[in-house]
Amino acid sequence: MLLVTPTTADKISLTTSTYLCSGYAGCQAAGYGNGGYRQASSTMYWRMYAGHNCTNYVAYRLIQSGMPDVRPWEGSGNASNWGVAMASITDQTPAVGSVAWYKPHVTPAGGSGHVAYVEQVISDTEIIVSEDYWGGDFYWRRITKSGGGWPTGFIHFNDRVVAPTTAPAIVGTPAVGAPLEVAGGAWTPTPSSVSVRWLADGVAIPGATASSYVPTPDVKGKALTAEVTAQLDGYTAGRAVLATAPVAPGRFQVAAQPTIQGVAEVGQTLSLAPSSWSPQPAKVTTQWYADGVALPEATGTSLVLTRDHIGKRISARTTASARGYKKSRSDAAATAPVLAKPIAITRPSRVTGTPVVGQKLVARVGATKPGDATATYAWFRDGQRIAKTTKPTYTVRRADVGRNLSVQVTLTRRHFRSTTELVAVPAPVTTVPEIKVRADASRKRVTVDVRVRAPGAPKPDGQATVSVGGRTVEVQLVGGKARAVARGVRPGTKPVVVRYAGTDVVLPAVARTSVTVPSRR
Repeated sequence: MLLVTPTTADKISLTTSTYLCSGYAGCQAAGYGNGGYRQASSTMYWRMYAGHNCTNYVAYRLIQSGMPDVRPWEGSGNASNWGVAMASITDQTPAVGSVAWYKPHVTPAGGSGHVAYVEQVISDTEIIVSEDYWGGDFYWRRITKSGGGWPTGFIHFNDRVVAPTTAPAIVGTPAVGAPLEVAGGAWTPTPSSVSVRWLADGVAIPGATASSYVPTPDVKGKALTAEVTAQLDGYTAGRAVLATAPVAPGRFQVAAQPTIQGVAEVGQTLSLAPSSWSPQPAKVTTQWYADGVALPEATGTSLVLTRDHIGKRISARTTASARGYKKSRSDAAATAPVLAKPIAITRPSRVTGTPVVGQKLVARVGATKPGDATATYAWFRDGQRIAKTTKPTYTVRRADVGRNLSVQVTLTRRHFRSTTELVAVPAPVTTVPEIKVRADASRKRVTVDVRVRAPGAPKPDGQATVSVGGRTVEVQLVGGKARAVARGVRPGTKPVVVRYAGTDVVLPAVARTSVTVPSRR
């Protein structure tokens, strides 16, 4: 059996290390164990000297963690040779369960070096070890890197480290305002806690220690990292560093498009119901357009339409902006072409004259605003346009009898929208009849033939009253004709009066003549 030379060392200075306890019993009472080595210290492990001995104690602890009782290398077992023989697994990173190795004469080692068992890693620069010394005692010690006493290296035989079985990952796209989430992955053994710290370009972000993080404008353009730490008592914490691309500008989400409200007419005011965004932008600007061309200084939420806008389609655009966000533009649909302001009628037009065949009707324009509008005319018969009638006057025709006449007055003026007014003639068209009377007399009897004709109504019906002397006879015209016979008329020249009652389209009329009734012979 190849034995090794025991190592000895005195307690080191408290300026570089802090002894937490000393002795098996003292450390046990203080809550610091020895893994059962006190009862097993009389046995040699990895062919090391038994008892108080740094190499035998550390070998025992490694065997307890699952390693076989076979030294992993050939050659010297002195503490000074451990890191040399196991150089392939020796580095400068402490881990729970690793071996803190000291070269000869590196505090607290003597000429044969020293090894200790790493119980806890507080940080990359602070650890807690347990150790035993040849010719000395058992201790727990806290070591900092800022002074002497820091190990030459750490040998990783069988570390107790929380390791990821499923790597954590950042879910989401790095952009201002867009949530990011760390999916914690899976670890073995199962950690008691998993913490996250977010950094931007390597600098910790104040308060960003949750698994989720929403990038702010302050980190735009910076690369983010999430440091994930999985912890379990008695194990070196598992760590993962996750990185993103530089944070892109945020994007506004349009919740509602802007809309233009109002009538597209000169003199009217259009107003803009603006967009709504998520998140709410810091600034919103507006620009109005006419047929796609920006209107100078038209940047408010309303626009008064002028003559310059006639015939053009009005649209508007709102732009949302905020620090760290890409500008968002939202367009309101264009209006119909802007109409000119209509000519207003302040007093209606009228028609003068009598609607009788042969009479003249005159359309007289009322009052308008503006007052210098130009009028054009069109005459209608029962709602149908009468051809070639464009003057303000109209002479009633035979074809109009019994019909309803009206005139359409169209008012126009530059920069104004035409206004049309339809003026009705108050009554249907009538006609004046012509009555022809022929009277024949015999002894005490007079026969009167009545014939009535009228323009547009050549053979009207209707009633007539025929008076001969003191005799009166009622007759009914049929086809414009009637005959009345007056009996018992005394001899002499007698007046004959025919009174035609008329119809709904033929006016009443009176005709007179005389007849001589012969006397007896």
